[in-house]
Amino acid sequence: MIIDSLKNAPKYSSVHPLFAKAFEYIATTDLATMQPGTYEIQGDELKAIVSDKEGKSREESLEKFECHRKHIDIQVCISGVEEIGWKPIEKCDTDKGGYNDEKDVQFWDEKPDMYFNLTDNQFVILFPEDVHAPMIGVGEGNIKKMVIKVKIS
Repeated sequence: MIIDSLKNAPKYSSVHPLFAKAFEYIATTDLATMQPGTYEIQGDELKAIVSDKEGKSREESLEKFECHRKHIDIQVCISGVEEIGWKPIEKCDTDKGGYNDEKDVQFWDEKPDMYFNLTDNQFVILFPEDVHAPMIGVGEGNIKKMVIKVKIS
């Protein structure tokens, strides 16, 4: 897991071959005016999903305490304050029904080891070993965010 501000995003371009293109897309897009939906960036290798909705409680977020095998998530907070729960997969023992290959998701019946907040123009990179519970609301108002799904080759 990597947490940082968008101004430092170029430092991470060498971590994965598609990160440079993903961060270029973020830098050249007017995030504030983007409407919720899915945006193709580069075929099935890179796509952006924008949401703008009310945050969940910590308890609600644990219904989808998740990780992915085929994608890395770059999650960008556009506005609001988002809390995310995190736990390394090697400490997870109890899954909820196994891995769904079609949706590239596995849910866990676990509790996070830690929580952290993202605010405007901050991002987190979540790798397959990062089990996460996103969209926890902190304060009032909606959370607007973008998740870039980076396909692992």
